[in-house]
Order: sequence, then structure tokens, then C-alpha cells
Amino acid sequence: MKIKLFSYNQLDTFIHKLSGLTKLVCFLFLTTAVMVNYDVRITFMIFILSIVLMKIAQVSLKQIKPMVILVLIFVVTNFFLGYLFAPEYGIELFGTKHLLFSITGPYTVTLEEMYYLFCKSFKYIAVIPLGIIFFLTTNPSEFASSLNKIGVSYKICTVLNLTLRYFPDIQRDYNAISKAQQARGLDMSKKEKVFKRLKNTTAILIPLVMTTIDRIGTITNAMELRGYGKHKKRSWYAFRSLSSKDYVCMLVCLLIFVVSFMMRIYVNNGLYWNPFL
Repeated sequence: MKIKLFSYNQLDTFIHKLSGLTKLVCFLFLTTAVMVNYDVRITFMIFILSIVLMKIAQVSLKQIKPMVILVLIFVVTNFFLGYLFAPEYGIELFGTKHLLFSITGPYTVTLEEMYYLFCKSFKYIAVIPLGIIFFLTTNPSEFASSLNKIGVSYKICTVLNLTLRYFPDIQRDYNAISKAQQARGLDMSKKEKVFKRLKNTTAILIPLVMTTIDRIGTITNAMELRGYGKHKKRSWYAFRSLSSKDYVCMLVCLLIFVVSFMMRIYVNNGLYWNPFL
């Protein structure tokens, strides 16, 4: 089976068999558990859990490589910008100063600042795999039907469904247009200069935008001809009822969230865990 980038792939794994609603609830619980704390212990635990879940879901590195590169670029950029604009913020937070070395003026490298920037960056690294798992293992139609069953308007659910399902279509159209343009002599290889390749990309993007607009019109006409939106309710073909394993997964993620929140209140006495005391 050919693996598609940034799109749902039907596999026979435990993660794929969970309801879309379950995966959304678990994603929200775990990401919130990371965001309510600057405790590297909680973040590391959720990061390890997310890596294990990716292995269970059979998500390959090839499938997510472009996303991983973009995340790493963002994390590294955020790390250096955070230090550039607030080189001593960690000292203010933790109330101590362990100097490693000085650069110039206010730019000193301290354990407190490095720890703060590491925690901040590691939060992004821990959350991104959870989003990847949700995005790549959730059937858009089944997810939309689950949201509708808990009270979300079916019109909103349909918009979400179409949006998620459209990513593989864009990918397929982009590849088809790119190959057609290269067959006409458009050079997109690494042999060409970067700026020339960026310029050549416009020859792909313009037809892609036009194809997208045409498909939107086709879908809109098809929905109008079928009387979409006439009734207050609709039936769903891909609906999946919650099973015992769905409830167990949501309960586990809820417990992780509660533990994270309780550690913030009773252990860390605030947002940050201070290892320098």
C-alpha cells in the first residue's frame, strides 16, 4: 500500500479502531496537560507515550518527515529568538543564577535560562506527535459523525469532514500538475538554483488553485442538487459507536490531565517546576 503524506491511512491497529471522538478527547486532555505545566517530568512522560502510540499506529518516519523538519525549524528558531529577546528571563522566574559563561552585555548563558528555553521547546516537541497521530489515524467521515452525535451541528461537521478529506486531493493534484509541467521542460530538480525553482513553482500553484476552485464549485452544486441543509438532522454512514476501549482510553488521558493539574497546584505551587531550589 502506498503511504500518503498528511492524510488518513486505513490500517488495522488499535489506534485506528478507536472512535474519532475518543481520539479528539484524548488529544485535548494530553495537550492541555502539557500546556498547564512547565514541568519537564510531565512533558517527558507524555512525549514517551506519544512515541509509543506512534509505533502502535504504524506511523512511519517517511510519512511525517516534512512535518518533522518544519517542527524542528520552528523549535530551533523559537529557542534562539526566546534567548535573543529575554536572555535573563529564566533568572527572574526561578530566583537563582547559575552562570555558565558570558557572551556580551546582558547576554549571559545560565542554567536557569537554558532550562526555561528547553522546557518551552520540549512542550512543542511533545504535543506535535499527538497531533500527527490524530490526523493520520482518524477517518474524517467517522470523526464528523461522532461530533454530530454529541451535539455539534452537522453543517459544521460536514465542513470539517470536507477539509480533512481534501488534503490528499490537493497532494494528488499537485503531483499530477508537477509531473505534467516537468514533462514540458520545467526544471524542479536540485540542479536548478533555489530562486529559479521557487519561480517555477508558480507554474504549478496557479493551475492547482484553479483546479481547487473548480472542485469547490462541483461539490457545492452536488450538495445543492441533493438538498443539503434542508433538514435539521441527517444520517451518517460512517458512524462508530463508543466501545469499552474508547472509554478506557479517555479515562486514562483524563487521569494524566488530573495528575498534571494537581502537580501544578500541590507540588510545583505554580506553573513552573523549579529544580534549582
